[in-house]
Amino acid sequence: MNPTSLVPDVTGFYIQEIGALLFGGVFLFLYKQSRVVYFGLWAVAWLLRLLAAFFGFELLRTGHFGWLAPYAVFEFAFAIVLIAAARAGFASGFQDWRTVLRLIAILPIFVALVYAFGWNSRLEGYHASHALVLSGVYIYNFVALRKNAGLGARVFRFSLLVLAAAFLETAVIFFYLYHTGSAPEWARYLQHETYIDFTLHCVLAFAAMAMWNESQIDRIRDLAAEVDHLRRENRQSMDLDYLTGLLNQAALARRVEQPGAFEGVVAVCDMDNFKDINDRHGHLVGDEILRNIGNLLQASIRHQDEAFRWGGDEFVILFHNQLPEVAQKRMADIEARLRDFRVRGHGVLPIRFSWGTAEARERVLREALDEADQKMYGMKRERAGEVPARERPPAV
Repeated sequence: MNPTSLVPDVTGFYIQEIGALLFGGVFLFLYKQSRVVYFGLWAVAWLLRLLAAFFGFELLRTGHFGWLAPYAVFEFAFAIVLIAAARAGFASGFQDWRTVLRLIAILPIFVALVYAFGWNSRLEGYHASHALVLSGVYIYNFVALRKNAGLGARVFRFSLLVLAAAFLETAVIFFYLYHTGSAPEWARYLQHETYIDFTLHCVLAFAAMAMWNESQIDRIRDLAAEVDHLRRENRQSMDLDYLTGLLNQAALARRVEQPGAFEGVVAVCDMDNFKDINDRHGHLVGDEILRNIGNLLQASIRHQDEAFRWGGDEFVILFHNQLPEVAQKRMADIEARLRDFRVRGHGVLPIRFSWGTAEARERVLREALDEADQKMYGMKRERAGEVPARERPPAV
């Protein structure tokens, strides 16, 4: 509507009301979908703007300045809610309501001053002050959202900046009209200010929807990354032996079934006197021994190597891209450390440890595993004085 005249612009009024309903509906939809307080406050602001437009139309239709008070109340309430939106940001909640309450507390005094100013200075003075306030509010929102990234957020902030510039220009023109006392020919375009305002707010609403879509896409990506992380953790926990912390027999079986040759050295090791320890000291001591052996094996290999509990007191180590003599020395060191093994409450409890290694030499892992297993049982028979070995567990 043309603010330089007391003749109401009915078309501009309908555009302003329809625009307020449209923009309020868009932001209400965004709030219900995202529960972001920023969008909810914008929806409330447009409801206030809807009521303000009605009182503004009555002010121009009747020419009675009594309508200026409710018009100013809802227009500046619109500005207060947008300030609250800027302070809330893109969070899901708004804690600092004190700022809003302080602004609401001074609203009656402010409106009274504006009403007196408008009564004494005609509508040009009121509209100049109102446009200046809205320009500041849009700039404040522009600055408050500077941390948001994405094309939608950039367009939204650009729309806020353009709206701030447009209202600042309107304020300057109204101040000019206030001082000159009449509207020159070039100021007639102000009667189309509502249409320009409607267009800019349309861009703002579409940019808000784009910004919400981008935030949803980012949220989906974060959830997908979290699900992948949980899936990897779950798979890893399923592959671990609960007692020793090493990879379990199922993980070794999948590793053996993988196609392609294995490059490195396979080691199979077994405790010779574990059954005697269980019979003499009990299964709790046996479990503690297995747990400590798992820690020892894990500490004795590199990050790229793999250690498995094959079953019972038998273990498998895969030394990736390692020389046979280096792997054999590592296994001899492990055996030497187990000779001085201590158990809480029982003192030194030596562990006899048999082992065998086999270099893959571009063979599949199963063949190297069988060879290392045979060598391990050969060492066990030698140490037992050719006593028949216990029944071997089935190969993987």
